[in-house]
Amino acid sequence: MNASVPPRDRRGLRSGFTTGACSAAAAKAATRYLVTGIMPQQIEVTLPNGERATFPIHRCERSGTRAICSVIKDAGDDPDCTHGAELVADVEITEMAGIEIRGGPGVARVTKPGLGLEVDGPAINPIPRQNIMAMVTEELRGGNFQGARIVISVPGGEEMAKKTLNARLGLLGGISILGTTGIVRPYSTVAFKASVIQAIDVAVAQGVQELVLTTGGRSEAYAMKMHPYLPEAAFIQVGDFVGVAVRHCARRNIHKIVLVGMIGKLSKMADGRMQTHAAGSEVNMDLLAKLASELGADDDFCMQIRSSNTARHVLELCKASGYGRITSLVCRRAVEHCAHHAGGAISIQAYLMDFEGELLGQWPSAEQSWEARA
Repeated sequence: MNASVPPRDRRGLRSGFTTGACSAAAAKAATRYLVTGIMPQQIEVTLPNGERATFPIHRCERSGTRAICSVIKDAGDDPDCTHGAELVADVEITEMAGIEIRGGPGVARVTKPGLGLEVDGPAINPIPRQNIMAMVTEELRGGNFQGARIVISVPGGEEMAKKTLNARLGLLGGISILGTTGIVRPYSTVAFKASVIQAIDVAVAQGVQELVLTTGGRSEAYAMKMHPYLPEAAFIQVGDFVGVAVRHCARRNIHKIVLVGMIGKLSKMADGRMQTHAAGSEVNMDLLAKLASELGADDDFCMQIRSSNTARHVLELCKASGYGRITSLVCRRAVEHCAHHAGGAISIQAYLMDFEGELLGQWPSAEQSWEARA
């Protein structure tokens, strides 16, 4: 596999390489330069998933016992803010056995617990760290050297980080060095799931016991206005992965979950869909018609609902015909399904907002509580 021509998936989209894989390649190239004295033009590495990949070297410099090499990250067709980033490894051979890895400019510093990383250390995740060490050790053995000191940096990393949730997670000053396989899959859901779990863990480490799970940035902004007493870490954008989030909250013994979303996503939750991506789950118009019927809607009106194009259209019909309380029924159903999915004792509330931030429905009411039980 050549890093300059990453493979394509079944959809014809190119895969790319993680910041961790690029860092390991840069560190290995710099170490080889020090050991052999030959400036490498490209370097082959073993990725964390066991595959081999060859990376072209962008920059290569040497001064005495130090060498600096870099690799340009190709994220393939994934909309990754680190696409085109330069991953730089500054490697120095040491007389002491062992390999030390530090973070340089553009690599985030960890300031909060809960990430599985040492507080005040660099945001270089365990698997990329192991991969860097393995690749450097491979080169050191070829020259009978014992140890090395490695500094990973990312020019412009602090600006890139502004497009991520790093600051909220307590990762300051740059991007994280990530990657469990070395490969970036286009539009990867795995990465998003991992970020949701990570955000919950960070909140738990800060002692937060009430989490607000939102389906996107707009619903989160509304939720923050509704819950000004909660710290920023309590608000987690779960996107389409509400099931992943509520189950992990239960595992981490979160006391209370508040779901905040709009009619489309909450309607899918009300139908028991714990993964709400449009390609994987459509709004069940029959369910919405049934809920309208519970409010007294006649067969003709229910037929209109079944013929609607979107959940938003259903909401407009119901509001215009005096069945606006369907929003609270949707919330009730969403809470019931999320409670069942959580599989443990946890208090759950749901709020349904419109596109301007107005609260249209909730379950239970402020005076009530709903507790999921296994």
